[in-house]
Amino acid sequence: MTNVPADLRYTKSHEWVRVLGDTATIGITDHAQHELTDVVYVELPAAGRQLKAGESCAVVESVKTASDIYSPLTGEVLEVNQAVVANPALVNSDPYADGWFLKLRVANAAELQTLLQADQYAAQIG
Repeated sequence: MTNVPADLRYTKSHEWVRVLGDTATIGITDHAQHELTDVVYVELPAAGRQLKAGESCAVVESVKTASDIYSPLTGEVLEVNQAVVANPALVNSDPYADGWFLKLRVANAAELQTLLQADQYAAQIG
């Protein structure tokens, strides 16, 4: 059974978003890490980079494949998770906590409305 926390928003491409104030924490979902299997490498954007919603912003490599990660929202990268760069297995073991990728200053809060709610994402992944 895939874990889909109710307090997050999701993209169709399997990223999750947790928003506190104007800061969004972004990672990949439990479903995505399960599909990738063992994550062996994570490449994250530089702090200060401006991202547009839908833009490729990171790369995850597993023993099976490499996948682009897309920014769910427009904004400025405030911080990246160096722990996940040093230990990519965190993406598999704890995708919603220790395995987060980046924090973004949200430029357009209205974009949140375009993201899936937990029940919609759960229905998408079946």
